Amino acid sequence: MKHMLNHKLLKIRNLKKYYPVTAGLFSRHVGDIKAVDGVTFDISEKEIIGLVGESGCGKSTLGKTIPRLEEPTSGEILYKGTDVAKLDKKGLRELRREIQIIFQDPDASLDPRMTVGDSICEPLIIHNIGDEKKRMERVVELMEQVGLEATQANLYPHEFSGGQKQRIGIARALAMNPKLIIADEPVSALDVSIQAQILNLMMDIQERLGLAYLFIAHDLSVIKHMAHRIAVMYLGKIVELADKRETFDNPLHPYTEALLSAAPSFKSKDKDRILLRGDVPSPLNPPAGCHFHPRCHRVLPICNQQEPELAEISEGHFAACHLYKSL
Repeated sequence: MKHMLNHKLLKIRNLKKYYPVTAGLFSRHVGDIKAVDGVTFDISEKEIIGLVGESGCGKSTLGKTIPRLEEPTSGEILYKGTDVAKLDKKGLRELRREIQIIFQDPDASLDPRMTVGDSICEPLIIHNIGDEKKRMERVVELMEQVGLEATQANLYPHEFSGGQKQRIGIARALAMNPKLIIADEPVSALDVSIQAQILNLMMDIQERLGLAYLFIAHDLSVIKHMAHRIAVMYLGKIVELADKRETFDNPLHPYTEALLSAAPSFKSKDKDRILLRGDVPSPLNPPAGCHFHPRCHRVLPICNQQEPELAEISEGHFAACHLYKSL
């Protein structure tokens, strides 16, 4: 695969993010919401990893935990070999120059009282990069890079459409010349007619600047358009990880099969649609054994007793499923 390089930019090892739940007068600890529950994967330089799963599976929390917008409960986040979890305030500030997030709602990520030029310029001021003239030159360069006119720098967010606001968010994320961008559902709030424009812009930027993306989405058509490899997440865990083509042509995990069959454009002609039973269980009280077993159409007796490990079933294709235990 041409996109794959040996240089690992980010290594995630057994990452967990739990939110404690308390009850009673003395706030007694009664359990944990296991939003991210032992996730392991790598992102290489210039690689796009697509992270897909139903709402509430922990995708966004995982994205926010990597640059420590959410503090990890345990596990390792190694960026260029440095453990992010152990960085002090100064080290974290330096890290966030190289890891940026593009959020789902462009409105929420822009200050309505600031011109868009000031919003894009703000990271440069915070990190004390360049003088005023250099910063303004950089703002103009960034706006043109994302398809906006330099003359629009003095306008306010309410004067822009949703798609234009997301372009502003992308320009702001690029201001620090990052190496990794975490894109958290960046087009799901946009009209379908605008989504393709933003996705193509992000692909163009990725190729031109050699960026790595963790691209979070629940829409499989978006993931298919963007990703090199796909990680499928269910209830805080990655249940399948493989090359894009392998994921779509040869899904191994029953959850991945169900997701693909539910998307009309990917439904195989010779297969009936697989209907998932019930809703995603609560991360406060996940099922014993394999978390997916109460909804699985290929469940085995062992599935409610023992949790399967994420294992390499064929070269580069990982799945956490008892169906492949003997392979």
